[in-house]
Amino acid sequence: MLLRSGKSPYDVVPVEEALHRDVIATNAGNLIFSDAAHKILETPHTEVVSNGMRADAAMAARINEEYDAFVVPLANAFRPSFETGLQRLTRLIGKLRIPVVVLGIGAQTGLSYDPARLKPMEPTVREFVSAVLDRSASIGVRGEFTEKYLKDMGFRDVEIIGCPSMFLYGKELTVDKRVPALTPESRIAINGSHSAVQKQGLDRVITRTHARYPHLRFVGQNLSDARQLHWRDLSDANGRVTVMPTHPDHPMYREDKVRVYIDPVTWIDDLRDFDFSFGSRIHGNIAALLAGTPATVLCADSRTLELCRYFDIPHRRIDNLPEDLDPARLYEEADFSALIGGHQERFERFTAFLDSNGLENTFTHGDGGAAFDERMRSLSFPAGLRPWNDSDVASLTSRFGWLQSRIVELSQDNAKLRRDVARANASAKAAAAVPPPSVYRRARRAVGRPLRKALQSGGK
Repeated sequence: MLLRSGKSPYDVVPVEEALHRDVIATNAGNLIFSDAAHKILETPHTEVVSNGMRADAAMAARINEEYDAFVVPLANAFRPSFETGLQRLTRLIGKLRIPVVVLGIGAQTGLSYDPARLKPMEPTVREFVSAVLDRSASIGVRGEFTEKYLKDMGFRDVEIIGCPSMFLYGKELTVDKRVPALTPESRIAINGSHSAVQKQGLDRVITRTHARYPHLRFVGQNLSDARQLHWRDLSDANGRVTVMPTHPDHPMYREDKVRVYIDPVTWIDDLRDFDFSFGSRIHGNIAALLAGTPATVLCADSRTLELCRYFDIPHRRIDNLPEDLDPARLYEEADFSALIGGHQERFERFTAFLDSNGLENTFTHGDGGAAFDERMRSLSFPAGLRPWNDSDVASLTSRFGWLQSRIVELSQDNAKLRRDVARANASAKAAAAVPPPSVYRRARRAVGRPLRKALQSGGK
């Protein structure tokens, strides 16, 4: 089975290489749901292979030959900024003869659920969904808004299944409030997108929370966030957002209170030690819930709102927050009974969707993910990226060692390129030295006419 994902969960990629290759596909949240999908679909009869996010129609023949299904976990794919990516996927899917199953796709608009901004890309969405439904029984969507969006276009084989990330542990999900109330000594994780921080007031929430709770930690997700922490790279447009805790000028950066994770396993493990998580990142808070840590989502758009509503995750609309928001109040109000109580039913709906599309799952047809979990425990993944604040020799060694290896690789590539260019130039010169066929024809005609005349007249 071919799975659309940035990397296999089993791939231990050094930090520098992970950032260079962008294995998180610009957002670490992508690996939360792709790793979950990998675990869920891996059974004794099924080998799951990551495609590395490649969607090249030229690969279709090989995919048809080597794989029995193409599974595509997606998040907010129906959005204008992803239209080109959606078109690439459609061209590939259109050439596939094997089943194609989409898990948890979503449309992204505002909190009002108004699809007007998506109207210009409607032809692209229609083409994609039609191509998928030609190769599957139904298409799995994140929630109520995306279901209505597609049904209003005339599609009927649409099922709400949420996101596979929530089923990493199958029908098991436990979230406990470990402390009666949050205090200044509580460990709190906060997360937020650049737009929420810069444009929707989350920067003020971060500043106030940091002042009240000294053990606060910000967890970033973007590739630009990771590059700022590891390389202090501010070349990305997002690098100019100084109110982001991932910016080197931010107090939380200077105090080593920021992390970005390349692997979900270390992300989830670290959040087990926290008392509470909140912010606008849906998968940042799902990582906390999977760790058993209470979380509240500050919904900033339809993609987070519909998923919270479907799973009964505690949430607040970011446009209705009180000016003096305190996480202690969010923690006190958070009720996880509906989330836990309805989890098994939602899991059974998810596995029924897989069954109807001909896909086995490890919880019904395998060992419940035991082999997957055991293999993951045997691997040593990089720790979460932290701010580059000091001259620690070990960290400098790894960074400069990778840079040196890249210099060597580039030098070898350049040397090969120079040799190839020299050979090409030599071939071109050799070709230029040989007269073209037309020259030979003219020469034969010029010599042949007087020769024939001389022979005809008996001359020598």
